[in-house]
Amino acid sequence: MNEADREKIAAARAMLSPCRVCPRNCGVDRLAGETGTCGIGTQAVVSSAGPHFGEEPPLVGRRGSGTIFLAGCNLLCIFCQNYDISHGRRGTPSTPGEIAEIMLLLERRGCHNVNFVTPTHVMPQLLEAIVAAREAGLRVPVVWNCGGYESVEALRLLEGYVEIYMPDAKFADASTAARLAHAPDYPEVMWAALREMHRQVGDLVIERGVARRGLLVRHLVMPGCADESQAIIDFLADEISADTYVNVMGQYHPEYHARDDPVIGRYPTQEEIRSAREHARRRGLRLSD
Repeated sequence: MNEADREKIAAARAMLSPCRVCPRNCGVDRLAGETGTCGIGTQAVVSSAGPHFGEEPPLVGRRGSGTIFLAGCNLLCIFCQNYDISHGRRGTPSTPGEIAEIMLLLERRGCHNVNFVTPTHVMPQLLEAIVAAREAGLRVPVVWNCGGYESVEALRLLEGYVEIYMPDAKFADASTAARLAHAPDYPEVMWAALREMHRQVGDLVIERGVARRGLLVRHLVMPGCADESQAIIDFLADEISADTYVNVMGQYHPEYHARDDPVIGRYPTQEEIRSAREHARRRGLRLSD
């Protein structure tokens, strides 16, 4: 391990005590096993790992995206569709060395990339795993598949270690973010995170049908949130890049506590989904269907 890697890992681990790894800034001592909003202490918890064929086509290619699902979450949205993992924190505590071995195994199985799902709250542990895997010969791109609620300070430590950022762009309104994720600062945090991600990796580069580097944004169309979908699309086109690759997703369904919510306790209408996708096309963004 070179000196630059050691310095980055040390700086990342220092963010665990007091914890400021994500914008929650809980301030707990995770190196001593304390937990904050995410519910995860010293070690990352791996829920599952393997080739995944349900991700965006440029990640899947012919041989799949090598997903590693991390337990816990810094957002804990009330409509979470992976609540058993994110809220329930089901999985196996794993060292950075063990995670590096999983990364190498996924590459050996032919996966086009290593895709960390919900990685934000365990950035220091994963950075150490990435360094170890690269030293052991990992060559495929690393994907940071996150909720968009990211600390710019943390993202800067990932520069040069993550090739593809795939954030959610969930909410454009502070009141919506407060009600659904107890994070009223989500929009401003997400805007800043998208700018930093794009600064690092630029627009998505696809070679022979497979993503090699760049930013790929996901936006889940929510019922009753048409104005927010339009605002997010406009931000991407105006503030990030007209060539931004975006997946405007229509598969929302009421899950977890959302079933009883008066606004999001229903499926989005076909008109809501169509309107969001057409707006993205009008703004010239690159759509993933």
